Amino acid sequence: MGAIDIARYADAWLADMQPHLPAIMIDGAKGVGKTHSAQRIARTIIRLDQEGVRTNLAANYERLYSETPPVLLDEWQHLPEVWDRVRRMVDDHIAPGSILLTGSIQSEDPTLHSGAGRIVRMRMRPLSLAERIGRPALVTLADCLQKKIPDKIDGVSPFHFEDYMQEIIRSGFPSIYQASEKSREFLLDSYLENITSREFTTQGIRIKQPGKLLDWMRAYAAATATTTSYSKMLDAATAGEDDKPAKETTIAYREALRSLWLIDDLPLWGEGEDFIGRLKQTPKHYLADPALEARLLDLSLRNLITGTVRTAHDPEYGSIAGRLFESLCIMSLRTYAAAVNARVGYLRTGSGAHEVDFIAQKNQAIVAIEIKLAAAITDADVKHLNWFEDQVGDRVAEKIILYTGERAYRRPTDHVLVIPAALFG
Repeated sequence: MGAIDIARYADAWLADMQPHLPAIMIDGAKGVGKTHSAQRIARTIIRLDQEGVRTNLAANYERLYSETPPVLLDEWQHLPEVWDRVRRMVDDHIAPGSILLTGSIQSEDPTLHSGAGRIVRMRMRPLSLAERIGRPALVTLADCLQKKIPDKIDGVSPFHFEDYMQEIIRSGFPSIYQASEKSREFLLDSYLENITSREFTTQGIRIKQPGKLLDWMRAYAAATATTTSYSKMLDAATAGEDDKPAKETTIAYREALRSLWLIDDLPLWGEGEDFIGRLKQTPKHYLADPALEARLLDLSLRNLITGTVRTAHDPEYGSIAGRLFESLCIMSLRTYAAAVNARVGYLRTGSGAHEVDFIAQKNQAIVAIEIKLAAAITDADVKHLNWFEDQVGDRVAEKIILYTGERAYRRPTDHVLVIPAALFG
C-alpha cells in the first residue's frame, strides 16, 4: 500500500498566498513535510542537499532568473549564499510566485540578511489533529475569531481517550505517522540518534558525549507544558553526577535544538496588557512533536492509557499523560493559528493564581482556550477563562475548553464552548 496523501493547512496557505508573493520560505523540523508541500506547486526543483547540484548553481546563480517558476530551492542552508541571491532577486522586482525555499535549520550566519520585507516565512509543524482526521472540523479557530459560532452547537466526536493517547505516540511526522506500529519506535529512535550524531555537526557543535545531550532532551521532555527553568532541567538531567556540563554547554544544546526547529516553546501572551498585573515571563516548554517527548521518556501507549508512568525526570510535574495531551493540542492549535495569521501565547499571572493555556489574537479579537484531559467539564475547569473575560471584556470572541469527552456543546451559564479536541480545526 502506498503512502496516504494527507491534505495540509500549509498546502491551502501556499495555494492562496504563493501567487501573490515573490519569495516564500517554508521553515520546520526535518520530516514535517515541507518539501512534499512545496513540490506540489513548484515547476522547477533544485535540491541543494546534493553536492553536484550545489556546485552547478554556485557557478551560475543567474540561471535562477531563467528557470521556469515557481523554483523550489530545497534545503537551501546547504548553500547559504543562495539566500542573499534570492533577496537580491526580490529587490530586482521578480514576479510574484517566483521562488520557494525550504530549510530544516535556522541559519546563525550573521552575514546573511534577515530577508525581512522580502522573503515571507511560513512555519510548518507536524500533523495537527485536524489534518490527521481529514474531515471538516465542527468548530474552527477562524470562525471563533470572527464570532461566527452559533449560540447552540452540538456534535459527537469519533475519538475517545485511548485515541488521543494513540495520536500522541503515533507522531505527527508524516512518514512516521503512516509507518507500521511495529516500526514506529525504531523510526523515532533513529530520528533522535540522527540529531545527536549528524545534525549537530552541521551546526558546528561537537558533541563529545551524545548521551549527555539525550539526557538533557529527556529532562526537557519531562518539563513539557511547564515553565521549569533550564537550571532545573540540567539538575534533572545530571542527577547524582558531580561532573555537570557547564551552563554554556547546555545553552549551546538548547540553541542548536531551537535552530533545528525541535524546540517549540509557547511565548507569553500579554505584552502591553498592563491591566492584568504581573505575569509569568518564562515561555512554556514543548518539543516539536509530542511523540518525541513520549519516546524520550520511554512511554508506551499502555503507559499513557493505564497511568503506569514512572520516570526519573518527572517527580513533581503532575500527570505526564495530561501534559502530553496538552502538547498535542498546542501543536495543533499553533497550526490552526498560523493558517489565519493569528498571534499566539499563554498567560499565567506571576502568583500562579490564574492561567490560560492558549490565547490566539487577531485584529484585537481574542480566543482563549483551556485544555483538559477529562471526559466531563466542571465549573472549576472554566474559572480561569471566565476570570480572563472579566479582565479583557468584549475583545474575547470565544472561550473554549478542549477536552477528551465525546460531545460538543455550549455551557448555558457562562457561554463557554466545550469541544472535543478532535472536532476543532
